[in-house]
Amino acid sequence: SGCGTFTFLSSAIAAVSGLLMGYELGLISGALLQMSSILALSCKEQEVIVSSLLFGALFASLTGGFLIDRFGRRLAIIVASSLLVVGSLILLPYESYEILIVGRIAIGISISLSSIATCVYIAEIAPQHRRGLLVSLNELMIVIGILFAYISNYAFASVSHGWKYMFGLVIPLGALQAIAMYFLPPSPRFLVMTNNDEAARKVLERLRETSDAAKELTVIKSSLKDEHQYSFLDLFRSKNNMRARMLVGLTLVFFVQTTGQPNILFYASTILKSVGFQSNEAASLASTGVGVVKVVSTVPATFFVDRVGRKTFLSIGSSVMAVSLVTMGLVNRNIHANVTKVCRSQSPEDFFLQRPGNFTVTNGSLKDLFASMASTERLSFDVQSPDVARTGELNRTALAGGKSTTGSHMESGEVPVVLKWLSLASLLVYVAAFSIGLGPMSWLVLSEIFPGGIRGRAMALTSSMNWGINLLISLTFLTVTELIGLSWVCFIYTIMSLASLAFVIVFIPETKGCSLEQISMELAKQKYVRTPLCRVSQRREKLVPVELAKREKEQLY
Repeated sequence: SGCGTFTFLSSAIAAVSGLLMGYELGLISGALLQMSSILALSCKEQEVIVSSLLFGALFASLTGGFLIDRFGRRLAIIVASSLLVVGSLILLPYESYEILIVGRIAIGISISLSSIATCVYIAEIAPQHRRGLLVSLNELMIVIGILFAYISNYAFASVSHGWKYMFGLVIPLGALQAIAMYFLPPSPRFLVMTNNDEAARKVLERLRETSDAAKELTVIKSSLKDEHQYSFLDLFRSKNNMRARMLVGLTLVFFVQTTGQPNILFYASTILKSVGFQSNEAASLASTGVGVVKVVSTVPATFFVDRVGRKTFLSIGSSVMAVSLVTMGLVNRNIHANVTKVCRSQSPEDFFLQRPGNFTVTNGSLKDLFASMASTERLSFDVQSPDVARTGELNRTALAGGKSTTGSHMESGEVPVVLKWLSLASLLVYVAAFSIGLGPMSWLVLSEIFPGGIRGRAMALTSSMNWGINLLISLTFLTVTELIGLSWVCFIYTIMSLASLAFVIVFIPETKGCSLEQISMELAKQKYVRTPLCRVSQRREKLVPVELAKREKEQLY
């Protein structure tokens, strides 16, 4: 199949970007629990810290496409890894709200640029029958990175300033990837775009482990002959159905975000605390289970995508997400979960008001600090007297502007064990469904449906849509949850999951088994303006190579 050891090694090294991206995305879930206490962060400030990474990612997605198409996919990955190291180093020396925002913006630029460049690079070096596996390898690395982040959150949950260790762990890996990418070859399609055909031939021979890559090089040159003439504005024109392709890509990433997965990722520990996992350690450990499920679910999607198909996995994922979200919403209505209550109760002022005497956050006190907060909220007065607990409740009410921030169910006791674990189970099923569907398959489809000459800019535009909606949702999640409740947020995500399922069935083409050139030729046909993309049949695998051969023959004569 042309997928030799060197091709797999190159893809794996590039996919380290996914590991770094997943780690940075999942890290904030646990780090926020410590930072909100140490830096006395309000709910809005916590939202800003979470969203600052997305500001950087949105900026990079708007400008990164030009860098990728002009200077190459490999160079973009090297720049992104180096910037990640710089951004992480900025965070370590200081305990400042402003410095946190600056460092997270730099990291956001890095992961956005690398996410675009990595998908394009792997898609362009992979053979057609293994492209699904190798591109999905990046998504697998993302969820492994998220798992490592959750493990890191749990490991450092009771360590003083543990969030600094969390941020610092990625520095060596980011530096190593930048160095390793320097020794890997550029994408052969990028070399052809820059009129370096001889270098492209040598790269193809090395990637395919063959002494004759002339045939594949001829196909690439034939395809890119017209495609490299595309301008950015052509993405919005009817030429070769570019407008239709772009609408498919933008709508797909719209559903990736509006089905709620980013908020589960960023606020996992906070949500789990609100449904009964009271201590930081318990919430971080439960969110680690979320990371394990993401990895386990992504593995079959990665290894079977070239057999089962992208569209099938997308349909299954969206269906199961809708069912699990309904369950989660119904459970949370019975729990009366209040995420904002947990957010507010992490402020250090609450601790001073609730505990008799004065204390400071020292090396050994952080764990006890959160444990005492949890015991007060559960109304189990093993340590504090009823009078002190009542004082704490009155002070929490005063801090909230006269309105009690304690959930109605919490006032009557702990969350029932059955509901607590049912909430976690439905959350895990939801995460698993996303991890076999919209998670890996969306970016695989996006890396395939655009022409090579404008693929970087097209991916950057869809990525900007992705990060922009992600930013909006994450910046308002706690606020919206306070207004309508977590259960209604879940119901809204259910509606979006069902809409996603309908969109996939009607508009997403099945691209398994076809080369990038075959896909581009088929999607350029006028019939895609009149006919839903779902009607692409498996006959394409037989017909398109014949058409491509005829086109090559015509060019020879």
